[in-house]
Parts: sequence; structure tokens; C-alpha cells
Amino acid sequence: MAAEFALIDQYFTRPTPSAVLGPGDDCALLQPSPGKQLAVTTDMLVAGTHFLPDTDPKNLGWKALAVNLSDLAAMGATPRWVTLAGALPAADEAWIGQFTAGFFACADEYGVDVVGGDTTRGPLNICVTALGEIEPGQALRRDGAKAGDQIWVSGRPGLASLGLAQLQGKIQLPEPWPRLCIGALEKPRPRVALGQALVGIASAAIDVSDGLLADLGHIAERSGCAAAVKLVQLPHLPKGESYDADLRRMALECQLAGGDDYELCFTAPGPQSQAISRIAADLELPLWCIGEMTAGPSGEVTVFDPDGKAVEFEHKGFDHFG
Repeated sequence: MAAEFALIDQYFTRPTPSAVLGPGDDCALLQPSPGKQLAVTTDMLVAGTHFLPDTDPKNLGWKALAVNLSDLAAMGATPRWVTLAGALPAADEAWIGQFTAGFFACADEYGVDVVGGDTTRGPLNICVTALGEIEPGQALRRDGAKAGDQIWVSGRPGLASLGLAQLQGKIQLPEPWPRLCIGALEKPRPRVALGQALVGIASAAIDVSDGLLADLGHIAERSGCAAAVKLVQLPHLPKGESYDADLRRMALECQLAGGDDYELCFTAPGPQSQAISRIAADLELPLWCIGEMTAGPSGEVTVFDPDGKAVEFEHKGFDHFG
């Protein structure tokens, strides 16, 4: 069994050309690009809370970084550097090798350097801090939405939550759902290019990590307005031969409150709809207008059926302490 620093040298240390000083000292030294502001985010993934303990370690490595890059994407920032800290129950080199392979694959795809971190023994827990850059005054924030702005979402929220239900044996998804949903859960795609393209177009943005209704509610609360979501405008989820009423209801609940999607939910004035359609075409990414911001009570999110009647949902998203 390798000692701690030998494990770090073998599995976690790589060249960091974008850093003044990378791993190996007490601190990394970083030099932001001239005139840029830093965007900084930290996310923690805990076994049994954020992922199943038997999750493929390569997929977990990818996801541990991807969920942080998703936060940078929601701000329109360009990812630059990350640090990785983890508690491991044992120095399982096979597991560590697969985890770091997934982590560095994500880092390579999105052009970030891993500049430091920490390891310790304990219950499996992964904590990543990601740093990105943005032009001053250009960051997408949660507090810029106004009544009348359209509400948009990328991709197909709900797939990840359905994938978790499949893995937990709560449902049996018909084809082609299992591959699509479990893939969305275990290997999310942070919408970095979308966030960058929305700078100057979107009025507010957030990544969908806790559930579409809950995260849209954060935009509404910070912006001092309400939100109206129309069921008929929600993204279409794939349908199989066994697409019955129960599965349709579960799919809708996952879509609105499931979380773990890491899609972007954003608002924009109506005149920007053509620009948003061009972005969708350029990125080959579906973008859906699902409603509009209103002048109602701050933070209130209401879902309307095709007849214009409000529909109540018991759960609106994930809450660690709820």
C-alpha cells in the first residue's frame, strides 16, 4: 500500500502550465488574466448523499469536477483552475486510479489545471474548488431577472433523477431510458459554452442542481419577482413503449424537482429569443422557453397546466436539511 505522498505524486499530480506554481508547495500561485475577475465555487460530494457508494469511480471522478464547472458555467465564466480534496476510507489504488482518470478527463476536456488539494482517511467524501475568469460586470447572476422576461432551460432536466430511481430499483424504465438517464446522472455535461454564449443576453442564470422549481425559485427570490412555468412548454422526455400514466407522473416530478441535472436555467427579455435560438443551433443543444417571470410575490414559482390552472407539487427540489 502506497503512503499518502506517494499516492498524491502518482495519481493526483500533473503539469499545470497555466499556474505560476502548482502542486508541491504549501499553496499554489495563480495569475489571473489581465483585467479579469475571478469566479470561485466549492462543491462537496458525500457517499450515500450525492452518489451511490458503488458508483463507478471513473464516472464519479468526472462528475466531481463537472458539478463545479457547472457553477462556473452558470456565471458565464471560463474555467481555469481547480483544487481537489478527498477523504478516502482506504488507499485503494485501483479505485483511486479510475477516479483520477475520470477527473483528469473532465479537466482536459474543459481546459482546467488541477493546482492542489488534500487527502485524508475517512468516510468517502470529495470536495472540489473551481476558479474561473470573467470580464468585470459581465457575470451572469441570479438577481437580474425582471417581470416579463422569458424563462429558459437547457437540455432535458429530469433524466438524472429518473436514472437514480432506476438504479435504486424504484422504477423499471423502458428503453431507451436506462442508458440516457443513468448517463445523465453519472456523467453530467457542464454547460460551459452555453454560459459563455449567454453573457450579454441572459438577465439571470443558475445551474439546475437541486431541482428546476427550487433553483428557478432562487432566481425569483434574488430578483424580487415570481415565476410562471407552463407544463405544455417543458422539454420532451424520451418515451418508450411502456410509457404509462405512472411513469409519466414520475417523469414530470423528476423533471420539475429531481435535481442533479446540471443544466442551465436562465431568463432573458423576449427580444433575445432569436439570439437564444441561434445559440441553441450553434451548440447543437436544445433550449426550451418554459414560462415567464411575473410581478407576483418574490420567490414564488407557479406551474400551470394546459388549461391555465395552477398545479401543486409536494416537492420542489432537494434540501440537505429539509
